[in-house]
Amino acid sequence: MKTCYYLLTALLFLNFSSEGSQKELIDISNLSHEFAYDIRYATTHNFMGEAMYDCAKCLLRPEVAEALVQANNYFCEKGYKIKFYDCYRPLDVQKKMWAKVPNPSYVANPYGNGSVHNRGAAIDLTLVTLEGCYVEMGTDYDFFGRAAHIDNNDLPSEVLANRKLLIDGMRAFGFQTIRTEWWHFSFQKNWQYATLNTPLPCAN
Repeated sequence: MKTCYYLLTALLFLNFSSEGSQKELIDISNLSHEFAYDIRYATTHNFMGEAMYDCAKCLLRPEVAEALVQANNYFCEKGYKIKFYDCYRPLDVQKKMWAKVPNPSYVANPYGNGSVHNRGAAIDLTLVTLEGCYVEMGTDYDFFGRAAHIDNNDLPSEVLANRKLLIDGMRAFGFQTIRTEWWHFSFQKNWQYATLNTPLPCAN
């Protein structure tokens, strides 16, 4: 069976300024080559119907990225790997999302605590096989409805088993779930990070 690996020597840090202090985010693709990507907000294939990012990058706090590499190694041993839908999200993008869907069950209020995505400490993701094949989770990403809720057991046994694999694996490496989105995971120490509004560094 193919296993995953990561390259610590390829670590790339990007220093962003927030309220006068330097905040670090890492491009996770420089830490491991063993992830898959479908960054939806860099496309029009999302609930907004428009591209919200100028490029498809997955930026995260270094501690979060390192925990994800460990989680991915765990999934790879079971024949799967992580595919990212979204990572760090600038606050201005959060405001646009809230303007369209002002429902805190699905979009965090940017005028309150905001989203953990705005802190570089949350990810939206799924699993695919090591060959990149689809794994059934019951709904598409950003489906706003009961079928996407993690406490909904009225689903096929295959879907429930796949969600359990994903959720149990992510929780084992320090990530928390939210009830309404099977794809969303927040790093358990997210409170220590400040909210950021720096655009993605698409020229790099």
